[in-house]
Amino acid sequence: MTTTAPRASSPGAPQPADPMVPRRYAITHVRQDTRDTFTLLLEPVDGAPTLDFTAGQFTMLHAFGVGEVPISISGDPAQPAPLEHTIRNVGAVTRALVNAAPGTEIGLRGPFGTSWDVDDAVGHDVVFVTGGIGLAPLRPAILDVLRERDRYGKVLLLYGSRTPEDVLFGDQMRRWADLNDVNVQRTVDNAPYGYKGRVGFVTALISKAGFDPRRAWSFVCGPEGMMRASASALTQRGVPKDRIRLSMERSMKCGIGLCGHCQLRDVFLCVDGPVLPYDRLEPLMSVREL
Repeated sequence: MTTTAPRASSPGAPQPADPMVPRRYAITHVRQDTRDTFTLLLEPVDGAPTLDFTAGQFTMLHAFGVGEVPISISGDPAQPAPLEHTIRNVGAVTRALVNAAPGTEIGLRGPFGTSWDVDDAVGHDVVFVTGGIGLAPLRPAILDVLRERDRYGKVLLLYGSRTPEDVLFGDQMRRWADLNDVNVQRTVDNAPYGYKGRVGFVTALISKAGFDPRRAWSFVCGPEGMMRASASALTQRGVPKDRIRLSMERSMKCGIGLCGHCQLRDVFLCVDGPVLPYDRLEPLMSVREL
C-alpha cells in the first residue's frame, strides 16, 4: 500500500490555508448506538459541500473550549453528507461532543491519512476482523465492498464485543448478512447466564472461518492487543502479512506529522497511516517501549 497525502475536500468547499485551522461544522443529530457509543451527524456551517473522504481516513474534531481528538469517519464515502463520526465517550473531549445539542458548532480538520484501499482485494476473499468500536472505522470499507459486491469472493465479518449490550451496528450487520451475502460471525467476551450466542475472543473465530487464506485480504481494527492477536491468527491461517491491514489511531495530536506524538520509530501514524500493512507494523507493535 502506498502512502498518500491528505485528501482534498469537495470542489468549492473552502478550506483554511493552514491545516491546523479547523473548519466549522454543526452537529445536526446525535444517535446513541450503545451505552457509551454515539454517532454524530455533521454539516458544514459555511453552506459549501461537505468534505470528500476515502474509507479509513480520519479527522480531528475540536470541541471549542475543551480540546481536540482524532476520530475515524464512519459514514459512506459515496454519500459523504451528512458526515458521520462514531465516538466512544471516554474522556473530556468525547464527552463534550456526544453531549452537544443539535446545532452546536464544532471544529473539524482533515480528512487526513491513508485509506483501506479495498480495491486491492478485488477478486479475492475479504475478511473484516474487528472488536467493539473498531467496527466504526471499518464501516466505510465494508460499504465500499458491498457497493460492488460481485467483484469480490467471499466476504466475512468477524466481530467481537465486550458484552451483548455493547454490540455496535447490530441491525446493520444483520442487513449486510441478509441482503449482501456477508458471512457475519459475532462473539462476546462476557455474557449473562442463558446467553445463547458465542462467548470468547474474536480471534477464536479466525481459525474456523470459511475463507481461502491463499486468496484472502483481511482488514482489522480494534484495540491494539486484539489487532496483534488477530493478525497473528490470520498469518497462522496462511494469509500473507502484506495482505493484512490494520488501522492505528494512537496519540495523534496534529494530524499532519509535525508534533511527533504518534511516531512509531520511523512511522508517523497520522501521515503514513492510520491504515498500514501488518508486515510494516509487526516489528513496531511487538516492542513494548513503542
